[in-house]
Amino acid sequence: MTRHALLITAAIVLVPDLTNAQPRALDWQRYNVAAGSAAADVPRAIFSEDGGPAPDGPGRRFVSADGRADLTVQAVPNPDGASPAAFLAARKPPSGIIYRRVTPRFFVVSSIRDDRIWYNRCNRTAGVMHCVLINYPAAEKRKWDAIVTRISRSLR
Repeated sequence: MTRHALLITAAIVLVPDLTNAQPRALDWQRYNVAAGSAAADVPRAIFSEDGGPAPDGPGRRFVSADGRADLTVQAVPNPDGASPAAFLAARKPPSGIIYRRVTPRFFVVSSIRDDRIWYNRCNRTAGVMHCVLINYPAAEKRKWDAIVTRISRSLR
């Protein structure tokens, strides 16, 4: 076996599948946008790279080392106090949403675009929507389900 083939084989065998790892192995850390603002649990073993500031308000974008997945935690201004339904409608989400749940307190929408699942949850608070946006490979949906659930439920 050549040295190159040996290294590739070792990487495949020895590198853990982070999406199936135990919670402690994922190094969950609480990310707080600012005091009293949006916060969510982030699996730092997966989202290990800084992706820069959030696009729509205070917050941060995190990216996986391989660039195949990303997570944004942000506080999006909602100065008029729009309901989650009205806020979502104003954002003009793409057609073809596969999953949609809207309540007076939050909304969740998800679908597939370019072989990637996108997931967006926003919780309504006074003058702000606390949001998480997650994008990951659609072929790995089952591996991501528990991770997305924990991130989503941890949003405050």
